[in-house]
Amino acid sequence: MDVNNAPDHPAPGQYTHPCAWDVPLAELTVPDLLDRAAREAPGAPAIDFMGRTYNYAHVQQDARRVAAGLAARGIRKGDRVGLYLPNVPIYPAAYYGAMMAGAVVVNFSPLYTVDELSAQVADSGARLLVTVDVASLLPTALAVLEGSALETLVVGSLGAMLPWPKRIALKVLGRKALAPIPQRADVLRWNDLLAQPGAELPPVTRDDLALLQYTGGTTGRPKGAMLTHANLASNALQVQAIDPRTGERDVILGVLPLFHVFANTCVLNRTVANKGCIAMLPRFEAGQALKTLQRVRATAFPGVPTMYQALLDHPQLAKTDFSSLQVCISGGAPLPAPVRETWEERTGSRLVEGYGLTESSGVVSTNPYEGERKQGTIGQVLPHTRVRLLDKEDPSRPPPQGEPGELVIAGPQIMQGYWNRPDAAKDAFADFDGTRWLRTGDVAQIDADGFIAIVDRIKDMIAVGGFKVFPSQVEAVLVEHPAVKEALVLGMPDAYLGEMPRAWVTLNDDVPPATGEELAKWLNARVGKHERVSGVELRAELPKTMVGKLDRKALRAEVLPG
Repeated sequence: MDVNNAPDHPAPGQYTHPCAWDVPLAELTVPDLLDRAAREAPGAPAIDFMGRTYNYAHVQQDARRVAAGLAARGIRKGDRVGLYLPNVPIYPAAYYGAMMAGAVVVNFSPLYTVDELSAQVADSGARLLVTVDVASLLPTALAVLEGSALETLVVGSLGAMLPWPKRIALKVLGRKALAPIPQRADVLRWNDLLAQPGAELPPVTRDDLALLQYTGGTTGRPKGAMLTHANLASNALQVQAIDPRTGERDVILGVLPLFHVFANTCVLNRTVANKGCIAMLPRFEAGQALKTLQRVRATAFPGVPTMYQALLDHPQLAKTDFSSLQVCISGGAPLPAPVRETWEERTGSRLVEGYGLTESSGVVSTNPYEGERKQGTIGQVLPHTRVRLLDKEDPSRPPPQGEPGELVIAGPQIMQGYWNRPDAAKDAFADFDGTRWLRTGDVAQIDADGFIAIVDRIKDMIAVGGFKVFPSQVEAVLVEHPAVKEALVLGMPDAYLGEMPRAWVTLNDDVPPATGEELAKWLNARVGKHERVSGVELRAELPKTMVGKLDRKALRAEVLPG
């Protein structure tokens, strides 16, 4: 089945978002998004950081000074500039400024160790790295500077970004949270990087590489997805196009980490495209997120399912005013129905599930913000995006009629390939009917209305005596039990069947507890014979990725060492 809502291939009844089929995608680069916002609304707030506001004119001016400073220090078109930053106000200036200079931004997680950061700096060939004087970041960045080909480290001052009262409190109470910035030729302070605009900058086109975004990956070492200006700007405008609130007051709670592709598109670029305000938080802490949401009267909140669960569990939830909040977007992992239902009941805001990948610049599909949606699906594709199913074993053909298949995607947001990995890039695409399709590795079904349901990851499927078991389907049943908060299911070696599913769960605090034996008995009565688990193990917590979604890979490494 091929669902396509591109202007020249309208698919009536396939898409219910209130946007026209012929939504244009403006011929913009990523910095053009910021330039347009600063030109049309220079005084509008772009960032709220702990109560301090930065308007669009300020952010654009800093971005231009970053571009000039990079050019003055020998950064040329195509050079890689790394961002090793939490969500702080200098992130947008460094991000857009590097791209204005023709450089390629490389996002690095603030949670990386020295070895992890060193490996990706080496793989990307980054010449310059931007970070802040936080004790958990600066020593790591300095260690990488010592032991790699990295040439320059630029360090911002966290205190200088805060409003005065918090700046004073940081000096008095937070000295251990900061690290001293050394005086050396290859370490610059943020203000030393900024130069007055005037340097000659190279022309930047939509076909130029803009971002290397490393994949988390379920196996093997991370790969750098090569995303162009056209990929990123198109995806921001695609997400903006399906939002019926465009043109209205737009304040987004920016607690998803900007180094991640989900936030890079949905929090940063989409909001800038809409001239909205990002209420930025350096990390997710449920109490602080609730206070900020109420203080700024946020209208939107993108997050991962575990964030919504954490907010629901927080005692301040009942005292928080959610009257301004209109829509919440969940991504990164399947959204359990109980979480969605409880969130909407307690906050009065709509929570919709979407889907995307690093390789798709962030977003492929979402359930409508208004109108019909279908629980258990990732919604319908964005404008100008096509999806179809191919056979799980042979991507040169479609799956048997009525059977699920591997979801493949074509659209303006799809990456160009993997950095220095032509072998991996070749395997990432399938050529079918004259189109280059991105292979997602996700098994899916598509209904007559174009709603897509992800069945599972191909690599996560469990082979039980010749039958294929999708762990996400077993997990979806488990979380229906009132005692279960989170669940992960893995295939464990079995001498007779090859593999047997086994579950690991955390429990809710506000309901009577259950034992692993009770949960296994309850679950096995509700699933097929081949889906029955060999046991359920209780955990105080399950491993999570850097963006807060459940980490199947980490659990597998723990329980199946080697």
